[in-house]
Parts: sequence; C-alpha cells; structure tokens
Amino acid sequence: MITIALAGNPNTGKTSLFNRLTGSYEYVGNWTGVTVEKKVGVLKENGQHLVDLPGVYSLNPLSKDESVATQYLLYEQVSNILNIVDASQLERNLYLTVQLLEYGKPLTIGLNMVDVAKARGIHIDSQLLSERLGCPVVPIVARSGAGCDELAKKLSQSGGQHTALSIDYGHVLENAIRHLASLLPENLDLPPGRWLAIQVLEGNPLVRELFLKHILESTLAEWIEKTERKIQSETKANSIAHHIRSVRGNYIKSLLACCMTITGKHEYTLTDRIDSIVTNKFLGLPIFLLFTYLIFKLTFDWVGTYLSDGLDGFITGPFTDTLESWLKAAGATQFIEDLILQGIVAGVGGVIVFIPQIFMLFFLISFIEDSGYMARVAMVMDKIMESIGLNGKAFIPMIIGFGCNVPGIMAARTIEQPKERLLTIILTPLMSCSARLTVYSLFVGAFFKENQALVVLSLYLLGIILAMTLAKIFSSTILKQSSSFFVIELPPYRIPQLKILLQSTWEKGKGFVRKAGTFIFGGSVVIWLLTYVGPGGLNVPMNDSFLAIIGGVIAPILHPIGFGNWQAGVALITGFLAKEVVVSTMNIIYAAPDMSTLQGVMADFFTPLSAYSFLAFILLYVPCLATVAAIQKETGSLKWTWFSVMYALVIAYLVSILIYQGGLLLGFH
Repeated sequence: MITIALAGNPNTGKTSLFNRLTGSYEYVGNWTGVTVEKKVGVLKENGQHLVDLPGVYSLNPLSKDESVATQYLLYEQVSNILNIVDASQLERNLYLTVQLLEYGKPLTIGLNMVDVAKARGIHIDSQLLSERLGCPVVPIVARSGAGCDELAKKLSQSGGQHTALSIDYGHVLENAIRHLASLLPENLDLPPGRWLAIQVLEGNPLVRELFLKHILESTLAEWIEKTERKIQSETKANSIAHHIRSVRGNYIKSLLACCMTITGKHEYTLTDRIDSIVTNKFLGLPIFLLFTYLIFKLTFDWVGTYLSDGLDGFITGPFTDTLESWLKAAGATQFIEDLILQGIVAGVGGVIVFIPQIFMLFFLISFIEDSGYMARVAMVMDKIMESIGLNGKAFIPMIIGFGCNVPGIMAARTIEQPKERLLTIILTPLMSCSARLTVYSLFVGAFFKENQALVVLSLYLLGIILAMTLAKIFSSTILKQSSSFFVIELPPYRIPQLKILLQSTWEKGKGFVRKAGTFIFGGSVVIWLLTYVGPGGLNVPMNDSFLAIIGGVIAPILHPIGFGNWQAGVALITGFLAKEVVVSTMNIIYAAPDMSTLQGVMADFFTPLSAYSFLAFILLYVPCLATVAAIQKETGSLKWTWFSVMYALVIAYLVSILIYQGGLLLGFH
C-alpha cells in the first residue's frame, strides 16, 4: 500500500489541502495544534493513502503532538512525502523541507498561498526551485483549490528511488555523521543512517532513543561531546545544533537568492490595520469580550432562541401527538406508552430542542476561527497567561474546550513543558462546554429572560477567571515550573467560506447529536424507570420513587448552596454521565409537556439566586465521564485524574455557597 505523509509548518493550509485531495473533512483552524494526531484519508486521484501529520517547524520535537510526526517517519512505512509550504513565509518553511529532503523519500512540494505572496510583492520561480531542490514544486491555493488537481497528478507520478539531499556541514560534523551512521546495524529497517546521525547530533530525543537501542549510551555521549568541542573550537557556533541550523540557513538563503524576487515593498495591509486595533494591549481584551457578548446575544436572544422555541413546539406538538396515535393504534400498553412519551421523548426531546442554539454558537465560533481572529485572541491572552505561570498556547485548549472539554484536553499535547501541559489538562474542564450550554439555556430562559446573553457570558468568564486563579496557585505550589516561550502564527484575515463553516459547525456539533442517541437516550430510560419504581412497587408517586430516595441522600448537603431538594440532587448525579442529561432528568422529573411549562414549574423549586448558584455548580463540579477518561488517558495518572475530580467538586461547592449566601446577605433572592 502506497502511503503519502502530508507534512508542513502549522497554519500553512495543510489540513485544508488534505480535505481537497481526499474529499473528506477534518477540523480546520487558524492556530497551532488543531491537528494533534495523524489523520488518514484516501486520495481521490488514485486511491493512495494520505496521512495528515501534526504541523511542525522542525523534526526535532518539542511537544507531544510534534513527536507524532517524527515517530511516524521513524517507524512507519512512508512511500512519499507531500510537503506544504507557505509561499509568503518561504524562508522559515524551507527549514522543515530541508530536513524532509535529507530523509531521502520521494518528496513533492505544494507551494501554498501563492495569492498571498503575490499580494505582498513576492514572486517565486517554482520551476527553478524545483530544479535546485530536485523535487516537484506545484503552486497552489488550498482554500480555493487552485492548482490542487495538478498537485494530485504530480503525487501520482512521483515514486521510486530518490536521492537524499546532502548538505556539506563541514569536515568535523561530516566525520561525526559518517561515524555515527556506521554504528547502526545495516540489516535494520530504518531511515537512512546519515539522516539519523544528523538528527541525533541536532539533539532529537526520539532518534537518540533509537540509537541507544543499538549502541551504548556512554559511547554515544562521548562521541557527541567530542564533536561538540571540535565544533566550538573551529566555528563560531556554540553548539552542534547551532552549527547545523546556521549551515541550513545559509543553504536556504542561497536558494531564495536565485528563486525568489520581491517586486515591491511590504505595504501596510488591511490585516496590519485590523491587528493594530484587535491586538492592542489596551483594546485587545475588551474587543474579545465584546465579540463574545455579541455571539451569546445572537445565540440566546436574537436568533437561536426562536429556532429552539420552534423545534420545541414541533416535538411537544405534532411529533408527540403523532407518536401517541401510532402507539395507541399499535395497541401499546400504558407502561410502554408512558416509557416512550414521558421517558424517551421527554428526556431526549428536552435536550434536542437546544440543538439550534448549540449549532448557532458553533457556527459563530467557526466563523471567528476561520477568519483568523482566534489566533489573535491567543496572542492577546499571552501576557495574562504568562502572569499565572502559563503562556498563550495554553489558552488554545481552553478555547477548544468551549465546544467540548475532551478535544480541549487532547489539544494540550501541543504544549512543550510537561507541567504546563498537565496544568492545562486539569484546568480545561472548567471551561463551559456545549453540554453545559443546554443547562444554561434552560435556566436563563426561566429566570433571566431579560439578560440571557449577559448571564451566560458571566458563567463563561467565571470558568476562565477561576481557571486562571487556580493556575496561579498550582503553578506556584504543586506544579512549579520553568518559564516557557510562546510562538503562534498570525494568518492574514480571510472571509470564511460558507461550505467550510457549515462543515466545521457539523464536525463540532455532531458529537452533541450522537450523545442524544446514546448517553441521553439510555439515561432517560433509566431515570424514568427509577421514577416509576419504588419500595412500594410499580407506578408509585414520584416522591416515593427510588429516584427521590437517591436524590434525598445528598439534598441536605446542597441546602446551604440554595437547592436542597432531591430533584436537584438527582440531576447533579446523572450529570456525571453527560451534562446534557441534567436537562433530560429535569424534564422527566417535572413531567412538563413542553419547555415553557418546564421553565414555569422550575420557579417552584428555584429562585433566580439559587438558579444562578446551580448554574455555577454545574459549570465547576466533576467533569463528565468522557472528560475524566480523557484526563486519565492524557496524564497516564490515576492520582491526577482523581485530583481533577475532587478539586473541581470542592471549588464548585465553595463558589456556589459564596454566591448563594453572599447573595442572601446582599438582599437578593
């Protein structure tokens, strides 16, 4: 099977090209770390497999996601390599290209963003560049698809033997490269010995680990140390890695001198003008908060609410009436009819009605991602994050966590420092995910009709502020660490394509729909059965059911935070499966025929103050089951997994008691 590895720097359009060539869709974003695992597609042109590797600047990995690319080249069968480079940032992008050419596999270059380069007065002679590098170079625009068909044809034609690029690193290093390559057994199925030797001298930890399987560590360390001394004495470089970077840099500059011309001066572009405002150290954060507020306004007040009300009317009206008539015509027993209508339809339907709001939110988030603004948000947040022991890159998993905490936690792989990565993982569950949004929608519609967007925004900000506060505490105590640096691509602003926006919205939201048919469906059946059965038998009054008994056990603990009733206790317990199940539980418990009636019934059990306390508790208390599993997988530690669960529960209780008791003291109710 022919396998092509797709490699490139972050934010060069790699995943967009993957989608063009394979006809599939993978999540596309405008910041480092979107692709945190390899993804495999099938080329439309010839059926070959295309593997989308994480974006990297170098094959010398700094973070977990970067190590995926290097490990793939070390241990997998790679037939060809497709290297996508940004034509407007060619010098920096070619550093990875040189490393890939040294790897020795047939390589094709997709010269992307030639439209951006042209707008900046940059002209690249792709034919001459191809001749100098010894590989095909195809100008493309991955977003629009221009040149992608020609690139696909070149990929089909490439193959067979390929001579690896051999740069002269000077006699000292060349002797060391030959010596180290000779130490490896010849009968092993490994990449070229020269490439491996260069990588180990450059300090690649994965290649060093491979070397140590075949030679003694003392022998390797001694030879590298001896080479280091010679390099320092005979060149201006202060290390082997510095010398290698310098030689490669000179090689790249010589390439560009003959292959690239700049026909005009760099003008003050529209992107520069916008950045002078949105990344301003005084205006950046207020503008971000204003954007967020407008998103919630559209979602909860201006558009999303009307769509949700319409769907609620359909489910509780024509759909329920039709289903009920079918059940009666089929001769279903009263038990089956109640299970389906009061259990499944009420439980699942109570969550489904919020799908329009969820998808509206995801659509708007996708818009600001694809426009290029989201990368600016991370940059604006960098100074704040640095003050709490993290950097702007840690804010990216938190932003992703607004959709779902699980991919947010996985995105923490992009963070180089192990303790920063761990800290980000255990704090990301404090971000308001789409599952919590269903609970927010239910409560703000019932208790905060005039200020729905403002209340939801306050909950999102509460999660962020608490995460930052805890980051400062943890990074100063249990997770002390050395400082790190933050590098992020700032792409030019673009008008997002509707097709991409719709695909991105669906990719974000399909998990929500999937859970409606699994967790929420199963949970609704179990919850209804527990309301139907009690110590006294079947079809007992709700307050005498097993569900009431279970909720009653923890109700006294919840009394100081404003909602000491068994219904709230049960909803919190079931919310551990998935936060959406909280809404399903309440829909079944209160047996409301539609959402507006349910919101009216809730007024008998909550006040606006206790409702806000409940929402804060939902935001902060234990992560859902899938998130807990993701924490365990990413940390590989039961200790930190339990810590994530327990600290969140404690923080949730303390914050809720502060909100409720403090509110009572101030005269709120």
